[in-house]
Amino acid sequence: MSKPVRLIGAPTDIGAGARGASMGPEALRVAGLCEALRTLGLHVMDAGNLQGPGNPWQPPVNGWRHLPEVAAWNRAVFDAVTDALSASQLPIVLGGDHSLAIGSISAVASSCRARGRRLRVLWLDAHADFNTSAITPSGNVHGMPAACLCGHGPRELLEFSGAAPAIEPAWLRFIGIRSVDPGEKQLVHRVGPEVFDMRFIDEHGMRATMDMALAGLDSDTHLHVSFDVDFLDPEIAPGVGTTVRGGPSYREAQLCMEMICDTGCLGSLDVMEINPAFDLRNRTAEVAVDLIESLFGKSTLMRP
Repeated sequence: MSKPVRLIGAPTDIGAGARGASMGPEALRVAGLCEALRTLGLHVMDAGNLQGPGNPWQPPVNGWRHLPEVAAWNRAVFDAVTDALSASQLPIVLGGDHSLAIGSISAVASSCRARGRRLRVLWLDAHADFNTSAITPSGNVHGMPAACLCGHGPRELLEFSGAAPAIEPAWLRFIGIRSVDPGEKQLVHRVGPEVFDMRFIDEHGMRATMDMALAGLDSDTHLHVSFDVDFLDPEIAPGVGTTVRGGPSYREAQLCMEMICDTGCLGSLDVMEINPAFDLRNRTAEVAVDLIESLFGKSTLMRP
């Protein structure tokens, strides 16, 4: 029997460079996420939306934009995900911008340490999100969560899990990357997480990419998927604030999700950066729901 699923809405664009991702949780609900998961036989509890500070829309201070507010939202996410995991539920964080992954993944890492389990994080994204205050071109924290999780960030964003760094770079697998700032690229190369960028996917295909990204998983591994919807090509998912052409196609993305499902290791999920202000009739949220269904076992496979 699959674990019960808890939906956790985090309606904020506090870490983003464009307004609108705060409407993402409701877009996913309107697109039928809860009903789709229940149709697959899952027990789904929608915990509603977390509360946090409003977006003051101020310029960066010392390279960080809205740092106190980002920290407050991530504390709320950390506590909610920790509560879900403690109740043996599978948390799905409905973003909101991708800075919220700091709280989400810190909670997962803390739970894994307490239970003696291994952790693997799949970061599905057009961007590496590995900027720091010293190299960021914008100060927007949604471009920094992976770096923060690996220990490259301010104390306010490093201390949630009780350990700094929250995760080791070797636990990370970046998939679909195609937009990286120059200083960010140097830091990624120095720190050394595995990166399967779009050229790699073009050359080797999504199947080989996912085989490598998922290699070594076993029943003692907690698999966390942090799904920034700009991972997808904007032709199929226009409703994000930072579109980058040349992403995975619909079928490539479906295969990615189906292969993750096949591992049986999925333990938690972020769905980030849906921005209805840039969307067409909620198309992006509907595509995201399709992919989440595949992540949880929906399949059109006709072979025995």
